[in-house]
Amino acid sequence: MKYEIKYKPAFSTIFVTLGSGESITAEAGAMASMDGALTMKTHWFGGFFSALLKSWFGGESLFANTFSNPTNQPRTLVLTQSSVGDIEALPLQGKTFGFEAGTYIAHIGNVKLGVRWAGFKSWFSGEGLFKLQASGDGTIFFGGYGGISKKQVSGEFIVDTGHLLAYESTLKMNIGLAGGLFGSVTSGEGFVMKLVGRGDVYMQSRSIDGLVKFLRPKL
Repeated sequence: MKYEIKYKPAFSTIFVTLGSGESITAEAGAMASMDGALTMKTHWFGGFFSALLKSWFGGESLFANTFSNPTNQPRTLVLTQSSVGDIEALPLQGKTFGFEAGTYIAHIGNVKLGVRWAGFKSWFSGEGLFKLQASGDGTIFFGGYGGISKKQVSGEFIVDTGHLLAYESTLKMNIGLAGGLFGSVTSGEGFVMKLVGRGDVYMQSRSIDGLVKFLRPKL
């Protein structure tokens, strides 16, 4: 299987070439176009109960689509995301990552998707009680609003809640105030993610919550 992410970073789109017998699984609605010879099978996203958990607590779709190539010739598929921004391909290589709600687009190979308890602090800050969790040795595609950057953390790292996309499970995540109570409120920073340990973090350069706050007084 071959893939290329084009139109980075503002309008990233995944162009996939499926060889004979190959397949890729994507969230419902991610397909932009496909070769007519490809087959598409819609199913619960990881099974009925798993799909309900991912939808209710992980912010993901109830359904997923698996695209397969039953022919002897390479066939093309184009996948995208609903928000304007970048897309990253992450080979898991046996690692486990937590993902923010709505970032997952698709995966190939052996990828196990589930939900992970994030805690009441996460819910209080508007980030939800659960996070989508991915493990295995396949490749997962995820997207963000704006550009995507990667940071290798060793020690402590602080990220605004609206900019965190994904983080390695070797990192311990806590949610706290950017400063004291008064300073956090008056500075506009509010809650932040405090990541401690060693591992990789992916962030988006823009915040959808920030966009909403910007537009609300103008509507």
